[in-house]
Amino acid sequence: MPLAVANLGAWLIRGRPLSLERPVLVGVLNVTPDSFSDGGRFHGAEPALSRARQLVADGARILDIGGESTRPGSAGISASEELARVLPVLRAVRAELDVLVSVDTRKAAVARAVLAEGADVINDVSALGDPDMAATVADSDAALVLMHMRGTPATMQSLTSYGDVAAEVAAELEPRVAMAVAAGVGAERIVVDPGIGFAKTAEQNLELIARIDVVAGALGRPVLLGPSRKAFIGALLGGVGADGRDAGTVGACVAGLARGVRIFRVHEVRAAREALEVADAIFRTEAAWGR
Repeated sequence: MPLAVANLGAWLIRGRPLSLERPVLVGVLNVTPDSFSDGGRFHGAEPALSRARQLVADGARILDIGGESTRPGSAGISASEELARVLPVLRAVRAELDVLVSVDTRKAAVARAVLAEGADVINDVSALGDPDMAATVADSDAALVLMHMRGTPATMQSLTSYGDVAAEVAAELEPRVAMAVAAGVGAERIVVDPGIGFAKTAEQNLELIARIDVVAGALGRPVLLGPSRKAFIGALLGGVGADGRDAGTVGACVAGLARGVRIFRVHEVRAAREALEVADAIFRTEAAWGR
């Protein structure tokens, strides 16, 4: 039986289980002026809300709002600046759209503010780099994504030495999951992200996706895969820029689905959703025939 069919379950978000029986699409909504992928096109409440409407119409079950760029080499911003970008968009989405909302932040102060405004998920690319983050999420009933990264966005690409990248990513995430649980975040609220493109070479990204079942098996938690428009796809396709990587992103997502991934974070939702629905139907047919 394909892993894509065998690895079922649910993710508890705000006290309600989100079924992972079928692929779940997380739509990226960057509201930064300097995103690597969309160059600030959705910076500001009105363009961001318009984009949010499109992502939901295309099939996003979750919107992931990001107010701080974490592209390689980027410097951080203050919590106040991040909140000035994120809160107007969060409030506008909450007022109009029936969709789960995630906020991509490394800062407990930002998490505390957006949780008070109704955010459903905190997507922490530093996996509790802020010592107050676990307790902040624990005090709510929101869900938590813990992503693997070494160093910071400014330093991570110099920290790519691994013996076995899949095993080491799992080993480095394991204590972060344990920290969250110890702080009071129920394990059923936690999803892990291997951090495609964060402190990994192009070859390591490929290996991680090919062996993502190692990460899921070691941690016992659902995996969120975020290959969308990453540089390794551009390299494979002859050096195409970020806006030419959506077809390659779909390929990476389908490969992840075949290995048990159920949650996919992407910029262009419709193409990924349609491809994943077809691939999932094929895997289920294969399982039904006992292959």
